[in-house]
Amino acid sequence: MRNAFLAFEADGRLDLALPGSGYTDLRWQSLAALSRHNTVLGRWSEAHTDAIAILHELDGPTPQRGQIWGVWAAEPPAPILEAVLEDSGWVLTGTKPWCSGASLCTHALVTARVEGSPRLFAVDLTHPGATPVPNTWHAVGMSESDSGSVAFDSVPAVAVGGPTDYLTRPGFWHGAIGVSAAWFGSACAVADTLHAAVRDRPDPHRAAHLGAIAAALGAASSALTTAAAEVDADPFDRSGRARTRARIVRAVVEDAATQCIDRVGRALGAGPLCSDAEHARRVADLTVYLRQSHAERDLEALGHDIAEEDNPW
Repeated sequence: MRNAFLAFEADGRLDLALPGSGYTDLRWQSLAALSRHNTVLGRWSEAHTDAIAILHELDGPTPQRGQIWGVWAAEPPAPILEAVLEDSGWVLTGTKPWCSGASLCTHALVTARVEGSPRLFAVDLTHPGATPVPNTWHAVGMSESDSGSVAFDSVPAVAVGGPTDYLTRPGFWHGAIGVSAAWFGSACAVADTLHAAVRDRPDPHRAAHLGAIAAALGAASSALTTAAAEVDADPFDRSGRARTRARIVRAVVEDAATQCIDRVGRALGAGPLCSDAEHARRVADLTVYLRQSHAERDLEALGHDIAEEDNPW
């Protein structure tokens, strides 16, 4: 898996157009295709390309060929990673959880607490003070994503943007849709199993589930395409719609992906989950990956957004 991803980076397959550049649809199609090939590769690709977009948007360090970037921005109550400004510059100390590609990445964009509030930093992970923590990733789904914790011991860092820029920039929401594009690609791969089964042996029950999946994935695809056009037309979010747009698209794609997992299982039973290793892995990986969504909390936030609009439909 690691070698495949490094080959993708080396041959330029991760050199995607930036969000809002006029080719956002192509960017998201590429992320979907990578995730359809393999969910973990898609997850790493989404993070690496998102990091490049963030660095461009916030005038951070310029990424170089051969560097593998992660975005480690989870902020649970504990453990805590802190940033301190010393005479020589910023240094990070503490532990960061949920670090996708912990042993793969050479660099990362990391949020760390400055006087209690998170701020974004760029970090060179080849520094000896940055070390993955063993036995902190026990997932079955996404097991190969290597998303455990990383310990930092006085690791030099470069502040990227201002104190609140990471969360307040328009690209935060454009990037959130990029995650859903990867979900979409993985969901299509799960649906492929049912598509092949119906072609091989037509059956009314299976066909009904396939039809429902086609409708759900079609709606998700349309939502992504429409959102891409809107991002390209308004990359700096002068309309103020970026947050609501992202929440809508993510909800539509998450629902479609959830339907794929559920309906393929109901249509085909346990057989593919027990006898088809590739399908079983895809289902397990996507199930975990979708939990980057906050489910009803995200829907609640979307509902509050919509309630503030006069003509939401």
